[in-house]
Amino acid sequence: DLPGFQDYIKQLSSVCGSSINSLAELVSALKIRLEHFKKHGCSVSDHGLDKFVFTRDFSESQVDQIFKKALKNEELTLQEIVQYKSYLLVELGKVYSQYDWVMQLHMGALRNNNTKMFNMVGADFGFDSINDKNYAPELSAFLDTLNMMDALPKTILYSLNPRDNEMLGTMIGNFQGDIPGKIQLGSGWWFNDQKDGMEKQLIAISNLGLLTRFVGMLTDSRSFLSFSRHEYFRRILCNMIGTWAEDGEAPMDLDYLGGIIKDISYNNAHHYFKI
Repeated sequence: DLPGFQDYIKQLSSVCGSSINSLAELVSALKIRLEHFKKHGCSVSDHGLDKFVFTRDFSESQVDQIFKKALKNEELTLQEIVQYKSYLLVELGKVYSQYDWVMQLHMGALRNNNTKMFNMVGADFGFDSINDKNYAPELSAFLDTLNMMDALPKTILYSLNPRDNEMLGTMIGNFQGDIPGKIQLGSGWWFNDQKDGMEKQLIAISNLGLLTRFVGMLTDSRSFLSFSRHEYFRRILCNMIGTWAEDGEAPMDLDYLGGIIKDISYNNAHHYFKI
């Protein structure tokens, strides 16, 4: 549904060294690229799904026709776009599960709001904000579809809207299994990677999930200074758990609590990502 889709497919075809004229050839090409990154040590995927959409109502033959329409630059209906995206998400999720990759889903951004500035400087130059679209049923259906196939990979769910913390905090509980902490509520992201946002996310995990299995802070890594978020996060984490202990809400056992903090700050991610 984005401008330049046909050019992207041509570039993908060139990189893979094979023509892409059908859905099967597209999926094959994407698998070739995933295999390339796997050989170079990649173990994590990241999908920026500003508006999370999903439907179970699709077939491979339907999506093949939708893909061929897009190649011809023919107009697609909203339903066709959702069917195409749903099919690809499932196919990619199956590969991530096979490779034992972590699937990250970043949701809830509303991008390019200022048309005047968009025309001046282009996409993603800061004129973005929080979206308020509801997507719990669609997300549940997607995770359930992969789970029914025994192909649900380790998954981290991030939302730019802090009001979604509790929804995601309960959603991850629906699909845990195989390994401890398999489905994660991601750390405070973008507008939420400040003190209040981090604390709200930590409280949501503590109330609705298992804080001790949390894999900790993330970094976009677009600038060197962004790495300071990890140190800031650890101070907030220590302050929160220390306050619980001082208030009698957690045991005053520094070795036990210190172990939890070390796990969240390092050990859990070390094991989860197989670093």
